[in-house]
Amino acid sequence: MSDTLPPCPECASTYVYQVDALLICPECGHEFSATASEEEGPQVRDSVGNPLADGDTVTVIKDLKVKGSSLVVKVGTKVRGIRLVDGDHDIDCKIPGIGQMGLKSEFVKKVSE
Repeated sequence: MSDTLPPCPECASTYVYQVDALLICPECGHEFSATASEEEGPQVRDSVGNPLADGDTVTVIKDLKVKGSSLVVKVGTKVRGIRLVDGDHDIDCKIPGIGQMGLKSEFVKKVSE
């Protein structure tokens, strides 16, 4: 029966059992739902709510000053091949004419190609 249940997301125990809609780990006491274990976690979304993924192309929706220099990333700048990361700035990318930098997802919009 435990072969069909996912391991505990907290301690990776395989001794998970089900009570009604919840899965419970007897080793650490963590309770979680079976549907929540299928999701990867919080998904990064752009300024209008479109989900972002690695390799997407986005455009900047606001002039952004580059910290520590006099450069500015202009509105409409297209950024190709983004990479999603954890932290304050959700996106690592290479901006043409500026170089490698981190962006917040709230200042970009996904481009449909």
